[in-house]
Amino acid sequence: MSKPLNSNAMKISHKLMVFVVCGFVALAGPVVGGEFKTNPIAVVELFTSQGCSSCPPADEFLAEIQKRPNVLALAYHVDYWDYIGWEDTLGSGAHSDLQRAYAQSWGKNRIYTPQMVINGVADYVGSDRENIDAEIARATLPIFVDLTYHGGLLEARINPVQNAQGGVVYLVTFKNEVVVDIERGENRGKSITYAQVVTSRRAVGVLDPEKGAHIQLPMSELLDEQSDGVVVMVQQQIDGLPGPILGASLYQM
Repeated sequence: MSKPLNSNAMKISHKLMVFVVCGFVALAGPVVGGEFKTNPIAVVELFTSQGCSSCPPADEFLAEIQKRPNVLALAYHVDYWDYIGWEDTLGSGAHSDLQRAYAQSWGKNRIYTPQMVINGVADYVGSDRENIDAEIARATLPIFVDLTYHGGLLEARINPVQNAQGGVVYLVTFKNEVVVDIERGENRGKSITYAQVVTSRRAVGVLDPEKGAHIQLPMSELLDEQSDGVVVMVQQQIDGLPGPILGASLYQM
């Protein structure tokens, strides 16, 4: 399913909350609970909708991808198909805006679901397993995001990288699994299990190419009943639009 871009929705602003920017140092202390996934080769972002009849195969594929040890997967539910009979219970206008921003950065005038974006630079129909697997196989992320949990604080430490101008540090929270019974629309009568459902995405800092970045966030304010995992991601911004993803790490309770 595809839809023309709405130019009014492509004006995206980012409110940066810069906590600490400094050189990279070692962190002492034990890691408490949870599961980490660090140093992946790819971040796979799926733009999907409960109201899209062609999306369930892509939703299922993303659930498989997220089990791979070297890949981080995130599902962004959009809201622009709500009018055709079923309001996506996980949908967000912010997710639709992010997808439009990707399209604008690539010079495209339409958006569609299901769409998988790999490392912010390549996109495919979300059920195109062959091409997506091939893209993931040749993917790399040049920056290592050192993510730790200690004393109630989630800490992200990133080494300085000379060619990382425009790098913004994003915090993405997600729910590992959500089951939805769809009552109307194109998927009426289906019970669909969604994986890695994004619940929020916000900029929390900038990457200094000379000093790197060190960000501390209280875990009690990150995770709740709606979210049980966090991704810290570095992504370049080019003329205010999303560019290549440079690095990411995941922590999940």
